[in-house]
Amino acid sequence: MNIGSLLSRNARFRREHLALVFDDERLSWGVLEARVNRLANVLLTLGLTKGDKLALILPNSIELFEAFLAAARLGIVVVPLSPLLRGSGLSVLLQDSDSCAVITCFEMTSELDAIRPQLTKIPAQRFLCIDGPAKGGYRQYAELTAAASAERPADVAIDGSDPYNIIYSSGTTGSPKGIVHTHDIRAMYGAQFASSFRMRPESIVLHGGSLVFNGAWVMLMPWLYLGATYVAMRRFDAASFIDLIHREQASHMMMVPSQIIAMMGAPNFSAERLQSLEALCTVGAPLHVRHKEKLAAAMPGVFYELYGLTEGFVTVLDKCDYALKPGSVGCPTPFSEMRICDDLGNDLPPGEVGEIVGRGPLMMPGYYKRSDLTAQAIVGGWLHTGDVGRADEDGFLYLVDRKKDLIISGGVNIYPKDIEEIVVQHPAVRESAVFGAPDEKWGEVPIAAVILIDGEACDAAEIRTWVNARVAAKYQQVREVVILPDFPRSTAGKTLKRIMREPYWSASDTAI
Repeated sequence: MNIGSLLSRNARFRREHLALVFDDERLSWGVLEARVNRLANVLLTLGLTKGDKLALILPNSIELFEAFLAAARLGIVVVPLSPLLRGSGLSVLLQDSDSCAVITCFEMTSELDAIRPQLTKIPAQRFLCIDGPAKGGYRQYAELTAAASAERPADVAIDGSDPYNIIYSSGTTGSPKGIVHTHDIRAMYGAQFASSFRMRPESIVLHGGSLVFNGAWVMLMPWLYLGATYVAMRRFDAASFIDLIHREQASHMMMVPSQIIAMMGAPNFSAERLQSLEALCTVGAPLHVRHKEKLAAAMPGVFYELYGLTEGFVTVLDKCDYALKPGSVGCPTPFSEMRICDDLGNDLPPGEVGEIVGRGPLMMPGYYKRSDLTAQAIVGGWLHTGDVGRADEDGFLYLVDRKKDLIISGGVNIYPKDIEEIVVQHPAVRESAVFGAPDEKWGEVPIAAVILIDGEACDAAEIRTWVNARVAAKYQQVREVVILPDFPRSTAGKTLKRIMREPYWSASDTAI
């Protein structure tokens, strides 16, 4: 399966159907294909071929859609990276991914200029900029595509097992983990999630979050698979988002909890303005029970919840199952299997808590260039999620805890160790433990607990400022630093982060 063929299919059989809405632009499938063809021909002129890695450091934009689709057509592997990355956090991922070309925005050019000497695999002529004034060292995307042919380039032989993208879930410091998805995997995203969310060619998808994170693909691929309509916001604003739902009569949305909470708190939030919705799925972090209840009361019969890893195991709580199992995150998608295992890998009976282990057609072939990490994650064909949960008698999953201490803030994965590596570099800090605390806006935010070196005196606010100036990405900034005389520890000496974060959790949220 070549997902690039879906664009040609839609342009042939749904040529005049509205494909993409962004700001004031409204593109049909026929027009979108012509624009994608222009970019594909530019990439060929630049010398990119099947298997080459194309880094996309872009905000939400039409150019990002064009790059996703042009790469698919040519067998090029896209590497979407957050525009919030800075310094070494950016250079490490560009180098690890073997990116040989970059499409970016003017805002990021200064950041790229600072690390250019390290990017030896990217020729000077392959730095493209989509906006802003002309700047030395960057070729203007608009000029290149305007001069290129809109004719479809020659077909490239692409197999379903060929890689399509590398999504980084970690690696801003230390060892990066690039998750590889093939054309087959992304095709299954389209078919499975279209079915799960009852989507059809007439569906209208609305997305307000960043398109470079994997959660966006849960609705992006069904859109492409069905030839539906996709409405994307430049950036999320709750009131504007509600107006856009009403104006475009959006039917399907994927949102992280912080966006859902902001939307329900907006002054123009009302069931009447949202009556077009058929599916609202939360993803990226647990949505607290009180928010689920408020959402279900205001918008009955539309709520879905998705639990999943970018590595490729997913469960979905269907809107028809929510009333019976409101605390569950659903059951595995078709052709997928789930087990709850003890530390020795033995299956546990319903109701007992253990590690969530799964397999299915969405599972990655592995981490890019990291066979060692792949062997740890996939054992005997089963993906070990590192998350802890239980299954009921009906096989529905209930999350209990995150074994890997992952922090999910606004739908973005944050690994505490990345921040801890920075904190312990402070001259007054002896030891650090970073964990997530609830936040009404973001779902979770990082908190850093520290033990000072004996004899050192330092203010917590000063440490916080020092750390936040040095982390690789803005979303890694800590909300608070807590200075402790010692950490709670197990008999083996292991730091017990569960106990450390208890003061931050309210009694109503103990289910997560």
